[in-house]
Amino acid sequence: MYERFVASQPVEIYVPEQPVPIQHYLRQPRRLVYALVDPTRLECLGDDIYRLKLRPLQFLHITIQPTVDLRVRSQSNGTVNLRSVACEVRGVEYINDRFSLQLFGQLIPKERNGATYLKGMADLEVKVEMPPALMLTPRPILQAAGNALLKSVLMTIDSRLRHQLLADYRRWAGNERQRTENPNAAIELSPSAQ
Repeated sequence: MYERFVASQPVEIYVPEQPVPIQHYLRQPRRLVYALVDPTRLECLGDDIYRLKLRPLQFLHITIQPTVDLRVRSQSNGTVNLRSVACEVRGVEYINDRFSLQLFGQLIPKERNGATYLKGMADLEVKVEMPPALMLTPRPILQAAGNALLKSVLMTIDSRLRHQLLADYRRWAGNERQRTENPNAAIELSPSAQ
């Protein structure tokens, strides 16, 4: 029995003004990804593709650990597009052979009333054949648990955008300003950007 779980998360974040517009920061997918994700759980595969190893997730009585390959691309206007290109589930081989994950996200810098906002959406869909241990679980319980789990993943991404991304952008903009004012000075990079 295959089940389909879905979640969406809109985002709108006010961006405090910095000496360098956020559009310049968003054109650096590598820096952006490392600002959002724990670097110990991330591997750069090249060509704007990153392998993200999620923390183990508990779904009813089963623990799984998804690994997702993401393509992150930036456009010249600062728009960032993210799409999953592959996935693997560690922990339960039965599920790995019968599991698909689709993630799509977009973040667009927008100007409104003289202020800059990041506006976007993330959509996450998982299709999985339920293992025998869960086949007797009522479908409404499976749906509620699966959709709630996906929503929690997207809420974590939302939280990281609001805090870690803006903090890294602030550091980066300050360093860029120092570099243009004093090109011979050494600038310390955050560990995530190295």
